[in-house]
Amino acid sequence: MLLRIVKMEFDPAQVEAFDDLFARAQARIEAMPGCHQVRLLKGHGDKPIRTTLSWWERESDLQAYRKSQLFGEVWPKTKAMFSAPPVAWSSDWPADETIPGVAE
Repeated sequence: MLLRIVKMEFDPAQVEAFDDLFARAQARIEAMPGCHQVRLLKGHGDKPIRTTLSWWERESDLQAYRKSQLFGEVWPKTKAMFSAPPVAWSSDWPADETIPGVAE
């Protein structure tokens, strides 16, 4: 299992628009093959930082999502709101660990 982490810094005037975009896209992302869950974390206080955590069954599932029509709709809109380049990385999720908030 793979955990994808993407830290994004937004133009303060765009944060609410991103939160709305994410809320509309979350269930669609989670419906992608191999996606177990997507969570959005908000920066502490009023910081215009958002971090997404997404759990994928395999690297190939994440890559398929990144080539999907949905990603092609959501990512360009998201990128247009940034005030700094995003930072993204993937980590292996331990096989014996449950995903927070997901029933076994």
